[in-house]
Amino acid sequence: MEQHAADFLGMSIQMRVIVTCAIIIVAYLVDFLCCRLLIPVIRRIAVKTAFKWDNYITNGKVLHNVFHLIPPITFQVALPLLFPEDTSWTGLVAKALYIYITIVFCRLICEFISSLYAISSESDTLKNKPMKGVYQMLKVIVVCVSVILIIGVLINKDFTALLTGLGAMATVLMLVFKDTILGVVAGVQLSAHDMLRPGDWIVLDKYGVDGVVEDVTMNTVKVRNWDKTITTIPPYILVSDSFKNWRGMRESGGRRVARSLRIDLNSIRFCTSAELSRFAGKEWAEGLSLEEGTVNLKLFRAAVEHYLRSLSGVNGDLMLMVRQLEPTSEGLPLQFYFFTMAKDWVPHEHLASDIMEHIIASLPEFGLRVFQKPSGLDLEGLVARGDE
Repeated sequence: MEQHAADFLGMSIQMRVIVTCAIIIVAYLVDFLCCRLLIPVIRRIAVKTAFKWDNYITNGKVLHNVFHLIPPITFQVALPLLFPEDTSWTGLVAKALYIYITIVFCRLICEFISSLYAISSESDTLKNKPMKGVYQMLKVIVVCVSVILIIGVLINKDFTALLTGLGAMATVLMLVFKDTILGVVAGVQLSAHDMLRPGDWIVLDKYGVDGVVEDVTMNTVKVRNWDKTITTIPPYILVSDSFKNWRGMRESGGRRVARSLRIDLNSIRFCTSAELSRFAGKEWAEGLSLEEGTVNLKLFRAAVEHYLRSLSGVNGDLMLMVRQLEPTSEGLPLQFYFFTMAKDWVPHEHLASDIMEHIIASLPEFGLRVFQKPSGLDLEGLVARGDE
């Protein structure tokens, strides 16, 4: 090294400047040729391999930033050989090179993290996890470390001394970046406990959220509501407040229907002999004891349960029942509790409506009526009959 330095010292300043320019030109030419010629070859090789992760790394800007390190590193090695004299301008150039290398290296690591995110998005294990916030947090850490290194170069302080000084400013930084810090912590909790994934249907009544999660970042959770509006909320709200996630329903065997009809209490009675004879031949009546004193509502419940179990759109393996609720002044509530195979909103509602319409239409067959408060037409009919 000393011999080479001595050889360069024997050269004139003009010659050393020419050699420096030549080294810079060659270094950037190598960088340019590698980006234009070598990277396409590497990408073609990566496509032919059995692995997928190398495709994401080579298709991004990771390799570009690797080759962009060639010129500054080459010049940083050559600078003390060409200009061993310790002058002010050589010190400035050395600082500029260090800053340049730090920036390029920071971009290289950030691009590599982006490639890791793309790889995890295609992974069967991680693609449904809200990992975007975690990778954003890693990028923030890399950028913060790079900024500290650059500041240390500019003010001639080492990394540890700067960190000691930043410790005294921790309170101020926590106040300034409170939302970011809370978002990072919440994002890690959401991911670690699998509380939220992109594509989940969530409901948060307090903030008017009722829709599908489109994106989970370090600072925001983006939800497209069913009315096509978009709501963005901080991740820490989902950790601190309670919210409903419908993912369990989608992963289960069906979607619940829990609807009720109010039966007129005056229509509940014992079945007549003629009715018992007529019901005896029904499929739903098999195994039932049809004898005097049998209540029409009991037979109606049995008929409805049999009807629900016979439908292909209803999951009979899940909870299915017809039950009575507490009687009120508006009749006896009869609840129909079952699960449809269809989980999407529109087909689920269509099937539930068809079933309820069939049940309502079947009530007169058992001598039952739905309770309904008198309307204007009912009162008008009473007046008309009174006039007659």
